[in-house]
Amino acid sequence: MSAETPVCQLLERQSTDYRGWLWVSPPRDRWLEAAEGGLLSADRALLSAWRERGGVACSPFSAEELAPEGVVLFWPKAHAQGEWWLLWLCARLEPGTPLHVVGENQGGIKRVLKVLAALGLGCRKVDSARRCSLFASRLGRVDIDPDAAWTTFEAEGLTLASHPGVFGHGKLDDGTRLLLAQLDACLPRQGAVLDMGCGDGILAAWLARRGLTTTAVDVNGFAVEATRRTLAANGLEGEVYHADVYAGLAEQRFDAIVSNPPFHQERAVDYGPAGRLIAGAPARLGPGGQLLMVANAFLPYPDLLERAFGGFEILADDRRFRVYRAVKR
Repeated sequence: MSAETPVCQLLERQSTDYRGWLWVSPPRDRWLEAAEGGLLSADRALLSAWRERGGVACSPFSAEELAPEGVVLFWPKAHAQGEWWLLWLCARLEPGTPLHVVGENQGGIKRVLKVLAALGLGCRKVDSARRCSLFASRLGRVDIDPDAAWTTFEAEGLTLASHPGVFGHGKLDDGTRLLLAQLDACLPRQGAVLDMGCGDGILAAWLARRGLTTTAVDVNGFAVEATRRTLAANGLEGEVYHADVYAGLAEQRFDAIVSNPPFHQERAVDYGPAGRLIAGAPARLGPGGQLLMVANAFLPYPDLLERAFGGFEILADDRRFRVYRAVKR
């Protein structure tokens, strides 16, 4: 099976025997999934896909002991998250473990040279093709705790935990702010609500503070951990799940689903998660239950809402973002 993505096509042509290596934060690529390596990722959808094929897959937030032959780190769009991965690998794996770092030139992979140098790790360029570059190094002990990447900030009277790679890192997103301004008039004072795509936990914490029974879900393990930390920092309660949209949730029904759904996968536009959120919402809502979501005004969600609910209304539109409300009849 041939590699599908440019970064994996670059790896495929290498003479390195990657059997027994660990793929860290890779893209979806069937060539990788068929290879004899393990997966380390915070992406629930990717973890599930690997496990369904019988592959070894683990999260950085689990307690597995890892001793791979080597590591391939796929450099992410969020450079600070790439730096976190390097710190985590240096802290958790044996010094001297071979390290390859690969990424797209457009995604800033060449910054890795300076990052590795700053950490005191040597580096050499191995190859470049398909507008991607591959660098080689070895892991070593670094006197920086990966947990130092976690920060907090204040918004809406709440303390929010933040981590590189989590949506809205370090600030309140304008779309979320617009959504919050509509919620008070729409939501009941009691009932069960679902925050789908919880990010740093701002919506979950706001809902829990209102007294609603709150469940939060995100496919990104960093977001799940951020939301748990946000709830704890504010003395609030809520269930937080690492899941791909509704997959893995119990057959619970909610009085409302609230969301600022993502539409990017790295730099690519991806309407899939939002589409599944909307299409599956009626089955997860009780009679009279409502979906409240905010999205960029140009996104093609009205047709999806019309198809799923038979109608919807626009609660707010500032030309950049729209807040939609759809009710299960």
